[in-house]
Amino acid sequence: MAAAGDGPWLDDAAGRLVRPFTVSDGRTEPSVALDLISQVMATGVTPLGYLGPEHAQALDLCRAPISVAEVAAHLGLPAVVTKVLLADLVDCGALTTKPPAFHHTPTDRSLLEAVLDGLRRQL
Repeated sequence: MAAAGDGPWLDDAAGRLVRPFTVSDGRTEPSVALDLISQVMATGVTPLGYLGPEHAQALDLCRAPISVAEVAAHLGLPAVVTKVLLADLVDCGALTTKPPAFHHTPTDRSLLEAVLDGLRRQL
């Protein structure tokens, strides 16, 4: 039998046996503003104290710059939970974050139409 700290509890048929929000101790607001396309990267600083297996997995994913959305996908956790985990790591100095840089207005009509046209061609 696995101990409580042995990583995420998974069952082949049922999937994750621990609710995602228990990973973040029920917190839904990260202490650092993170966008889904924000880049995070490990600083090399070792976090002091025990943070949990999901924190360790997230930190391992961040050896090279990676977006918050990609970390959430790899962890199989909701984005809001992933943001809380990453914010914990930023707070203890183990991660650095870079907000997304937009070279265009993200709501520019011509950009949105180009994206829509591309999506239509894929369908």
